[in-house]
Amino acid sequence: MSAVRVQFINGVSDSVLNQLLDKLLQHGAMINEVMQTAKTKPRAEKAPDVIDTVMRKGHESSKTLIEALREVDLCLSRELKLWFSGWTKKSSRDKSCPRRESS
Repeated sequence: MSAVRVQFINGVSDSVLNQLLDKLLQHGAMINEVMQTAKTKPRAEKAPDVIDTVMRKGHESSKTLIEALREVDLCLSRELKLWFSGWTKKSSRDKSCPRRESS
């Protein structure tokens, strides 16, 4: 995760972050108080908080974030090349990803 930290922070939208926070809470990778606090922050603060919190919690929490990102924003997960060996990189149900604009 640390290898893609900057790209994650720059590429993730506020809407996706809020969905990721909900999924992290649902899967026990984040506690409610941390999630609620993070949701009140602007995206520029929220994105690093989310990825840093998850990385501090270890491999399982990082895996949960990667799986959640794949569900919520498949295009960003592809762009960051976040894949586990058991996953295929493209399936017939995957949507094509438009090219992202550089900021």
